[in-house]
Amino acid sequence: MGAGRPSGEKNRCGGRWTQARFNSFIKSGLRGLTRRWAPINDVDKAATTKRGFRMCAGCNREVPVTEVRDGKRQKNTFVDHIKAIVDPETGFTTWDDVVERMFCEADNLQVLCYECHTEKSNEERAIAKERRQREKENNNND
Repeated sequence: MGAGRPSGEKNRCGGRWTQARFNSFIKSGLRGLTRRWAPINDVDKAATTKRGFRMCAGCNREVPVTEVRDGKRQKNTFVDHIKAIVDPETGFTTWDDVVERMFCEADNLQVLCYECHTEKSNEERAIAKERRQREKENNNND
């Protein structure tokens, strides 16, 4: 076996998947279901200012739904969970918590433009990275 990323024990899906792969599979399936979750569509519709434009809750600008980046037309607005699906401060807790946060009501949802969504996601990633580093250091000190 070649040197590569270490993987955990393959104890899911008949010995084919690690726990991480299984978690990714479940999260992907749940994300697909959110496309049919009415509050997400309601928030997107409420942010519509005119055909093809939404009001960004982050910068309060009217932005087009799509724009050309790197020569490709791409999404420019995102319905974002105000409280992250997985809290970056605490990390994954339970699937019940993930489902509860993923399928929330409109009061925990907002429309963000690409720039605001990227900034918010990067901040959450940085918090999670710091938390994981602290956890790793604490485990090494034990």
